[in-house]
Amino acid sequence: MWWTFGWPYETSAAMARLVFSGIMDRLPQLKLLAHHMGAMVPYFEGRVGPGWDQLGKRTSDEDLTLVLKGLKRRPFDYFKDFYADTAVFGSRAATLCGLEFYGADKVLFASDSPFDPEKGVGYIRDTISVLNSIDLSMEDRVKICYRNAGKLFGLSGK
Repeated sequence: MWWTFGWPYETSAAMARLVFSGIMDRLPQLKLLAHHMGAMVPYFEGRVGPGWDQLGKRTSDEDLTLVLKGLKRRPFDYFKDFYADTAVFGSRAATLCGLEFYGADKVLFASDSPFDPEKGVGYIRDTISVLNSIDLSMEDRVKICYRNAGKLFGLSGK
């Protein structure tokens, strides 16, 4: 149904609204976690990067270059500041794409429960299988599986 594409689109659009609103400049300590491995952003890295560097160059009815001038950094750099979770229903390609974009320091394990038809078991198992199939150091696995969440949410423990 619509949510298969709708949720990632809405997440990506919300991320863009946050970036272009300037809130990340006003609140530089703000930490944001984007569901579904950062939604469409890693896949559209070229449009998020060089594409939005050109914002306003092809419009004649509104001067969108003012939006870029209102930001302290490139839009691309703000998107790299987001955290992302692994809830991509066990998609290896999406996981690899997201890990390449965000890096192991910005990815948190997630299950997408309760939307799993197996009530949390299937997507967790699939996500673990995907992570096990990727050439990651043990340090990066530990970060993704729990350490990044602990750090992001201010939880104590090693």
